[in-house]
Amino acid sequence: MDPVIVVGAGPVGLVLSLALAAQGVPCILLDEDAGKDETRPARTVVLREDTAALVERLGCTTLRDEGVRWSGWRSMRRKQLVSELPLGEDAPYGDRLPAPVHVPQHALMRGLRDAIARQELVQMAPFSRIDTLEQDPAGVTVHTREPDSTWWRGSYLVGCDGARSTVRKLLDIRFSGRTAVERHAVAALRTELPWPGQAVLHRLPPWRSGGAEVTARPLPDGAWRLDWLLPPRGELVTPDAVITRVRDTLAGWCGGETPPYELLDTGVYTLHHRLARRWRVRRAFLAGDAAHLLGALGTQGLDEGLRDAENLAWKLAQAWHHGASDVLLDSYQAERRAAVASRLRAADQSLPILRGGGGLRTLVPGGARGHDSLLADGHLGCGPLGAPPSYTHSPLAPPRAEAHTTVGTPPGAPVADVRVTAPDGTTVRLRERLGQGHLLVLLVAPGTGVWDRRHWLMAGVMPRLVEAVDALPVRGELLVTEAYPGASAHTVLLVRPDGHLVASFGGVRPAELFAAADAARGGQPHASVRADQTADIN
Repeated sequence: MDPVIVVGAGPVGLVLSLALAAQGVPCILLDEDAGKDETRPARTVVLREDTAALVERLGCTTLRDEGVRWSGWRSMRRKQLVSELPLGEDAPYGDRLPAPVHVPQHALMRGLRDAIARQELVQMAPFSRIDTLEQDPAGVTVHTREPDSTWWRGSYLVGCDGARSTVRKLLDIRFSGRTAVERHAVAALRTELPWPGQAVLHRLPPWRSGGAEVTARPLPDGAWRLDWLLPPRGELVTPDAVITRVRDTLAGWCGGETPPYELLDTGVYTLHHRLARRWRVRRAFLAGDAAHLLGALGTQGLDEGLRDAENLAWKLAQAWHHGASDVLLDSYQAERRAAVASRLRAADQSLPILRGGGGLRTLVPGGARGHDSLLADGHLGCGPLGAPPSYTHSPLAPPRAEAHTTVGTPPGAPVADVRVTAPDGTTVRLRERLGQGHLLVLLVAPGTGVWDRRHWLMAGVMPRLVEAVDALPVRGELLVTEAYPGASAHTVLLVRPDGHLVASFGGVRPAELFAAADAARGGQPHASVRADQTADIN
């Protein structure tokens, strides 16, 4: 078959290409530029635990080398401390909140491009801006403009080409929503603040230039990024005005005296909320900013773009290798668009409350403290504003059966990252086995950690489960864990390649496991698709 064409070499396009290559699918990555990224210290990204793990799993090393995991979250209002939460390893066990990773975007891009350079299945095509797109039953053809005017042929195409997406326009897809939802002034600087390693949200700071809200987020090498919320349609912010905000804010946080600082970069950015009407048109798809824009109240648009890539990659890999039904390919839009739409609704409903919407303020229990909790959700990746999505109503969900049992993870939600053992004896985190193009079958078997692998592979329910996994309609990998939240011994979990739970069973149920796996792949691929692929292979 022809490779998959990925249009746009931003973070989402790079991650999608790497995720497809990891599952044996060749890609052509069309980049409008020369593959070089401007170094802007004030342009940074925050990744949640799941998206950071995805990026690292695909070979990007810069999160570890040049990113900062927040050690805590500090929320203040006027002159008062509202809350202080430890994050990650610093949090008490049982109340642990994952620590977001803060990294300069140019460092993330460099790490992803380095990973692409090591991947033989990805072909980079710089200076490639498409101007035509044609589809037929067997694939997609695009033409690129000068200076490197040529045409490319692909089995599928994904537009990851940003908010002004050419792919979206060529597909004639509406991109409706709200303009200028929030505006921020931003500065990157090197200094010492009283809370090393902690992210800070300060609402209504008591100095003149503080405005309604200011945040500080740590970066490597003693640097920080500061953001000030601006009026939606205020005057232009001059460099002198930013310097005044920097000095006043640092003095307000450091006892009245502005500490020494080195200003690295400044800027002003505007956030919009938009959602594409369709995310799939036959063999063409949209992902990332081409499909949606969000980011108000601390939410992270890049997080959602990377989740798009992870969701779509395994489905395109299934289609490329084995053929796919429309149910599987349509499920990308059904799952991801619904998840982003829910996030946008939550932000739009919260904005009038948090930004001074009159009577609506009384609808949030706890007053100011409740408002601060809502904002913390957006920044920390919790609740309706930030938590990883659950595809509860996915078209790939199997019908509820009597054999299904309940565990700590609802069907459609991301599974817990427990330690697992593979039949070859390898012991890793479950998350490390994701993204390889096959389903995961996880058996909960207490005590296997102290057994010799040769014994437990032939003991109890294992032989029957091995047969059941071998008989699945798609490839599955059998893993064993000592324990899983809410699961009893001999519980069997079926997990999608992107880490979402398909179903859990009380014991080994071959027929029900087969039916759930068949539902997760969207049923049988169309006969015409299988015939096309057979012709290509022959």
